[in-house]
Amino acid sequence: MDKIYFHESNVRSSLLHRKDLKKFLLAVFKQERRRVERIDVIFCNDKYLFSLNKSFLNHAYKTDTLSFLLSDDKLPIIGDIYISIQRITANSRDLNIAYKNELLRVIIHSCLHLCGYEDTPRTCAVKMETRQEYYLKQWIVSRET
Repeated sequence: MDKIYFHESNVRSSLLHRKDLKKFLLAVFKQERRRVERIDVIFCNDKYLFSLNKSFLNHAYKTDTLSFLLSDDKLPIIGDIYISIQRITANSRDLNIAYKNELLRVIIHSCLHLCGYEDTPRTCAVKMETRQEYYLKQWIVSRET
């Protein structure tokens, strides 16, 4: 039974290997000792994500992702992840990295938010980034073998 669902809202994500990625992300949650009931990953555009950021967080700036934990902290995770494909494209260009790697990095980052990781203050951000890069490398290695 699927627990992670990918949706595209007026954008194309070009996300490959979705079935394998779902299994991998469920393994990430297992390593983080979190159970998953349902996660919806919604790929959208800057305008839509900006409106969510402003409405829910009162932030008037563009972002690449927003994660919303909809379940109690101790229960299996129910959550929504919104990702701006325009931001992913711009980030990959600006950072000179492959689009697919930036997209995966942001998906993992968002999943870690659902696990309770914070990226503020700086000490928390370093811990989150370390875990994020650890999982990104696991995915890349698994795709190469």
